[in-house]
Parts: sequence; structure tokens; C-alpha cells
Amino acid sequence: MTKYYKNNYCTAELAPDFNPEVSLSLIGGSADKYVIFPGFCDVHVHFREPGFSYKETIESGTKAAAHGGYTAVCTMPNLNPVPDNAETLKVQQDIIDKTAVINIYPYGSITVGQMGEELADMEAMADGVIAFSDDGKGVQTDEMMRQAMLKAKSLGKMIVAHCEVNDLLFGGYIHDGVYAKAHGHRGICSESEWKQIERDIKLSAETGCAYHVCHISTKESVELIRQAKANGVNITCETAPHYLILDENDLIEEGRFKMNPPLRSTEDKLALLEGIKDGTIDMIATDHAPHSAEEKAKGLEKSAFGIVGIESAFQLLYTELVRKDVVTMDRLMELLVINPRKRFNIPMGNSYTVWDLEAKTTINPDQFLSMGKATPFEGKEVYGVCVQTVCDGKVVYQLEQ
Repeated sequence: MTKYYKNNYCTAELAPDFNPEVSLSLIGGSADKYVIFPGFCDVHVHFREPGFSYKETIESGTKAAAHGGYTAVCTMPNLNPVPDNAETLKVQQDIIDKTAVINIYPYGSITVGQMGEELADMEAMADGVIAFSDDGKGVQTDEMMRQAMLKAKSLGKMIVAHCEVNDLLFGGYIHDGVYAKAHGHRGICSESEWKQIERDIKLSAETGCAYHVCHISTKESVELIRQAKANGVNITCETAPHYLILDENDLIEEGRFKMNPPLRSTEDKLALLEGIKDGTIDMIATDHAPHSAEEKAKGLEKSAFGIVGIESAFQLLYTELVRKDVVTMDRLMELLVINPRKRFNIPMGNSYTVWDLEAKTTINPDQFLSMGKATPFEGKEVYGVCVQTVCDGKVVYQLEQ
């Protein structure tokens, strides 16, 4: 008999309609080899359309997400045009309505053109966006972020922040650690991330705005957020699979190892794992960021920042965290399903994904449905194959037998 992954959150509070009727005639094989999970939710993806459809499209991105077991995603606003008013947001929403195969919840930008100089028309966008973010860029001035938080709070929306102090970057492109020093690379210091988180925590406490930190990567970030939560600040955060599994010691001279923030030290990775275990880190998001093959073929220094990850995230986390007893499956479901949906108020509906957890496979970018292929996990052996994904009662991915 097919196993249903259930706990009190998944079957009651979060998913009252969670009642999957799996079509075994479509899936094939013995029913008892499969496990059914609620549809995963990723609050941080880049699907590149409009403006950069040579990297990814809404259609290819959502098909890739379904292949990875995801039925809901939040798309970042570094697009062309930037969704900074109702009209430019509609450009993206029209494409979503026509081509998305899973549920997409777009972000609106915090500032006009993500330039950090003038607030976007947040009020006009409020009903059509999940939250506000200038992802890819940190909001540099205290006063601009204060204004953004006050406006977002008045609209009942959250500020979702890419935290990066531009004055501390110095042209860096990998972590300012042992690998950078040994190989003559320019480094990105940890302070460039945690210093802005420190500022934003103070502003969130001051304004009362709900605040979420993107892709944390440093031990200092974990500790700052841990203390902020203890002090009652309305804060949550995410990290990504690659920061939990890899560190700077895994770097090689290829663009598929370049992302922002960069892979940090072993000490940072261990702090992130502790944050996953003790609840400081609320969720895992992929920061799925596809680029063309040419853009990722220029080595660590000159390749574009960003890797793909939405198709391999669950496989990696199940293999490296659950099977190795770092976290339980219940905790992984909190990180991938329960917490992101609760914090961002994203409904479950009749959405689920079916997996063969005993199947062993190798991560092969040629099999990705994403247009992006750059992953540091290429060739890695993992457990778990997605057999079927259903979104709002409709089959959106089916493994070919």
C-alpha cells in the first residue's frame, strides 16, 4: 500500500484538502514502493521572465519545479521590466497566467528599478504580490529600508531581504577564506552579509514590520537571527541546500561553484546545520538561478553568480540530512512545506508529490527540465526519484516509464 507522509500540520492545519488519489495506472509498479508528500514550497526562485528568457522561462521553470516535487514558488523581481508598479507587475502576471504549470506567487520590488533610491509603488502592487524584495541587491541606506518597512507594515506585507553591504564587497566573488587566499581570488567577507542583517533586525524591531532574510550563509547571521527571535523580533530566515552540504573546501575552478552569497567556511556550514536543527533557520529555499551555458563557462572570477537547484533539492536534502540522521523527515517537511507556507500564507490545496525514496540515481543536468544546467552537484549519487507531482488536482509532472 502506498505510504502517505502525514503529520498533524500537513493533514489538518495546512492542508484540509490533502486527499491525494494517486493514479497507479499512470505511475505503474508496486504501490508500496512510493511515499506521498505534500507539495513542496520554495520562497526564492528566479524564473527570469520577462526580460531574460534565454536563461529560463516561466514555463520551463515551473516544469523544473514540478520535476523536483514543488507545487508553489515565489519568484524574485530582478526582471526586465522590474515589477515595481502595477503595470510592470502585470507583464509578469500575464505570462504566469498563460504558461505556469504550478502556483507562482511573485514578489514586487522594494525600490524603483531595484536601484535603492526611491520606493516602488508598493501600495498599487500589494494585492498582487506575496511580499517585497530587491533580491540580488541589498537596500543600502537605513532610511530607505525604514521607509520600506513602514510602508510594507501598513499594507500587511513582509520585507524579504537580500542582505549585502556594497561597500564591503571590494570586487569579491568567492568567500574571503582559505581557498581565495590560496588561489589568488578576491574574496567576499562574511561581514558584508551579517552587518546588513544586524541593521535590518534593529529596523524591524523599531517598525514592527515582518522581516524575512534570504539565503543566509554565515555563522554570524545565524547567531544574530537566533538572538533576534529570542528578543521577540518578527523575523524568519532561509538558507539553501548548497550552504548545508558544501563549503569552500569543495570549490573547484568552475562557474558552477559560483553563487551569491558564496560557499563559506566549514565553521559556517556547521553553524547553519545547527540553525536548521534548533529552529533558528525556518526554511530551505533553493535560490534557483539559471544562466546560459556561456555565462557559466568563465570560471570562478568571470562567470555569472547563480546555480540551479530546484530539481535536485529534495534528493540532496534527503540523502545528506535525513539518511545521515542530521534531521528527521518531519523536520525536513517543516523546512520545505510547513514553515514556508505558514510564514508566507501560501495554501496547500490538493497538491502533492510522489517519490520512490529507495531509488538511487546520479544528478545529471542533461536530465533537468530547467534551461539552466550549472550545478555543483553534477555527478553526485543521491536517493529519491520523483514519480509524480500533482498541483491543485492536476498532474503536472509524470515520470516516464
